[in-house]
Amino acid sequence: MKFTLLKTIALGSLLTCSAAAMANQGDYKLMVIEDSVTAAPAFEKSFNSCAINVEARNYEEAEAICTQAIALLKQSHGPRLKVRELTSFALSNRGVARIKAQKDTAGISDLYEAVQISKNSLVTHNLTRAKKELSL
Repeated sequence: MKFTLLKTIALGSLLTCSAAAMANQGDYKLMVIEDSVTAAPAFEKSFNSCAINVEARNYEEAEAICTQAIALLKQSHGPRLKVRELTSFALSNRGVARIKAQKDTAGISDLYEAVQISKNSLVTHNLTRAKKELSL
């Protein structure tokens, strides 16, 4: 019952949310779901908590929370384009967390996957920034 409710909340949020970028993290762009009247706070909190933890330099916690958000998105039945975009953003955020935690291979892998899913300019920016930082 609890899991079904969480999936319902996530789906409702997918239908109504939009994403925004948080700057101020060493030139990386962290994506968050903007507050909306109809979006479910539980999913927003899970998604946004990753970016907040990266900013607070809690990289291990940020990675775990982003991984959870990615798993929820994979089980979602919302609009395909929206699910793909949000999955790309969550992967990008997790990639930044991993790079900041000096897990360079895992981080760059997340960023490449994020760009493959959605060529959003924010996600592309993070990949370019990471490649420059890692001298790739």
